[in-house]
Order: sequence, then C-alpha cells, then structure tokens
Amino acid sequence: MTMTLAPPIRIGKAAVGALGMLAVATGALESVVTPTLPLLQRELDMSPAEGALLSVMLLITGALVTPVAGKFGDRYGGKRVLIRLMVVVCAGGLVSALAPNLPVLLLGQVLQGAMVGALPLSFILVRKHLPAGESKVAIGVVSGLFVGGGMAGTLSAGPVAEGLSRHWMFALPTIAVIGATTLVNRLMPQDPPGRSDDTGVDWPGLVLLSGTLVTLMFTLALAPDIGSQPLVFGALIVVLAAFVTGWVAVERRATSPMVDPRMLARPAIWTSCVLTFVICVGTSVAVYLVPQLFAVPADDYGFGAGATEIGFFLLPGAVAASLAGPISGIGARRFGSRAVVTTGIVIMAAALTALAAAHTEVWHLVIGKAMIALANGLCVTAMVTSTATSVDPHDTGIATGLVLVTRVIGFAVGSQVSGAILTAGTPSGSDVPAESAFVAGFVIAGAVTALSLLVVRTMNKGVEE
Repeated sequence: MTMTLAPPIRIGKAAVGALGMLAVATGALESVVTPTLPLLQRELDMSPAEGALLSVMLLITGALVTPVAGKFGDRYGGKRVLIRLMVVVCAGGLVSALAPNLPVLLLGQVLQGAMVGALPLSFILVRKHLPAGESKVAIGVVSGLFVGGGMAGTLSAGPVAEGLSRHWMFALPTIAVIGATTLVNRLMPQDPPGRSDDTGVDWPGLVLLSGTLVTLMFTLALAPDIGSQPLVFGALIVVLAAFVTGWVAVERRATSPMVDPRMLARPAIWTSCVLTFVICVGTSVAVYLVPQLFAVPADDYGFGAGATEIGFFLLPGAVAASLAGPISGIGARRFGSRAVVTTGIVIMAAALTALAAAHTEVWHLVIGKAMIALANGLCVTAMVTSTATSVDPHDTGIATGLVLVTRVIGFAVGSQVSGAILTAGTPSGSDVPAESAFVAGFVIAGAVTALSLLVVRTMNKGVEE
C-alpha cells in the first residue's frame, strides 16, 4: 500500500525569525576565537603552533559534520536533526566556557564544530515549509544573519574576555544558542522525513578522513620541535600515510562515498581543488598572523593591542568577506569564473606582499587583511559555483564535498605553517617572535598564491561560465 504524505505545514515569520536568531547566535559563537587568540595563548600558555591548532579545530569538525547532517536532514527530517546537532553545539560551548586548559578547550571546539551543519539544515526546513520564492528570501535572510552574528562575535569577544573573562566569551553566545534552539523547537513544525536512501552514510570513509585531518594537524603542530622529538614526528608521518592510503582505498570502493578521490582525475575538479587549497592557505596565513602582529608589544615592533582593539581592527575584513559573495556572483556572470579567480589571486598576492613590506601602521594591517578577505570570498565563491556547474547534477554533492575538504585542509595547513614559523622564530627565553618570522610568513604565502596563477591558465571552458 502506498502512503501519501501530508503536505508540509506553512511556517510564519516567527519560525523564520527563530532560525535567524539561531544563525546570529551560532555565527557569534563561531567567531570568538580569532580576535582573542593572543589572549588565549597567554592565559593557557600556548605556543603559536598550538594556537594555530586551536584556530582550525572547529573548521575541521564542520567539514566532516556538514555532509552527514545534510544527508540525515533529508532522510529523517531537518528539524529533528537540527535540534540534536544544536545539543552537541551547546555542550561544546559549555565545555569551552569551563575549559581549564588547552586539551579541554580543543574538545569544546571539536563539539562546537557541529554548528557548521546548522545552516544547510535551516535551508532544508525553509525549503520544505515555504514556496520557492519566499524560501529564497528566507535563505538569504538566514545566511545574512549568520554573517552578522560573526561580526557581532568578532566585536564583542574582546570586551567580554577582558571585562569579564575568557570563560564568559564562550558562555554568553552559548546561552544565546540554547535560547534560540528552544525557540526553533517550539515554533518550527516537524517536517516529514524524505525518501530513504539505501546507500547509507559512508562511515568508514568519514572515520578515515577524520583521522587523516587530525593527524595532519598534529604533525604540522609538532614540526617546529622535530629536532627534539624526531621519533614522534616520524611516527605521525607513518600514521598519516596509513590514514591517507586507507581512506583512498575505502572511498574508491564505496557505493556512495562522502568524498570521491576519483573525481580529482577530472581537470575541472583538480583545478578547483588546487586553487581552493592555495587560496585558503594564503587567507589563513593572514587570519592567523595579523592578530598576532597586532598583539606584539609596542615596545618591540607591534601595537600592543588587546582583544577588544583586535576585534575592531578585524571588523573591516569581516565586512569585506560578507560583500565578496555577491560581488563574485555578479562578476562570474559578466566576465566568467576564470576572470574572477584571477582578479582575486592578484589582489591576495599583492596584499600579502604589501604586508610583508609595510606593517608598521595599524591601517597597513587593517587594509591588507580586508583585501585578503575580499579576495578569498571572490575566489572561493567562484570556484564552488564553477565546480557545481561543471559536473552532472547527481555528482554535485561529491564534487563540492571535495572542494569543501580541500578548503579545510588549506586553512589548516596555512594556520599550522604560520604557527610553526612563529614558534621557530621566537628566541629562546622570549614570548615575542622575531619580526622576520612575520615577514617570512607573508612572503611565503604571497609567493605561493602568485604561483597559483599558473594553474588558473589551465581552467578550461568546463570551469569557466
């Protein structure tokens, strides 16, 4: 007997508003680490390499959770999965708020990373409960509020951490997430589960990819101490190679792989992945180094900025990043994806090189960071769009999943390399890295970014629009 599903209940502005409040709260919770990283390093006695590890843990979890959350949302219902996901996020926020040391804070960030899956689940709910035209508006509103929440978190994290404590900078947005989740649970109707998918979730591939990313992070974090711990470093390299080999073998045999490495054989895909990796490496170098440079004491060569000031200095970059998506979309329609990516790479390489040469004034760093954020948004948006449109519709999820994982690896590698450079460049007995370490980081990132222009030349009509 065939069962007929009842049509979904139409939602009102209150339910969409609850999703918007959740987007603001999660955006704020996601963004509190970056402007306060120097403060966290001081209070928790972290090395620059450990600080870099902290800055990317949330992103790694998000990359792993997002495709699974979307699949479960389609299968079991978006609201059901969203509420459970937010319970994990709230637990992570509370762990981060109460963390007495770095390992516990890392655990909290791992749990908080589940929030990255909240946006696609919100979109599932909106599409199920609203007509097509209204759902597009609602999705745009929720997306914009998430960006707005990120800006609010960037601005408020410093004052809260300095005025109250680092514990409250995690606790306050977590309380907001708990309140917004409660509203979503009460105001959002249950959505019917979708058609069951016989292929299931690629759990072996997910576990092996998780092991690969985490081992890569610890390997990069240990790189500055290779001289004192060569056996441990060598063991991590062996474990990393084993994870990569196992992951490739499992994904090649999986019926429905989370990320299919065979897709990399396609010119459009490997080009997108290489460019995404390089662009995100360059971006993450600036994301990590610029706040560190702001925090260097004024008696040396920095500005002695506290967490509050750093948040204000980073705000123009957050605004630039929010504007980059629409600008990239307009540019890709008019001039093609290759032109947009080329422009973004040139802007980023120039900004990184300029920061290496000129970083003696606050405005040097503010403008440089804003240009890099704009360039990153231009490039990544164009690459994701071109990747999605260069494959068959049924391959869209796998292709964009590859780009997403590559983006995470690029950010992680860039952050860890930056942390390693600062750690190696810190004189014995000092807490302040040599200025040459910052210059080296910017120069290396700028050179690698510029070299990616050679890859842009290989972009064919399958990538260009």
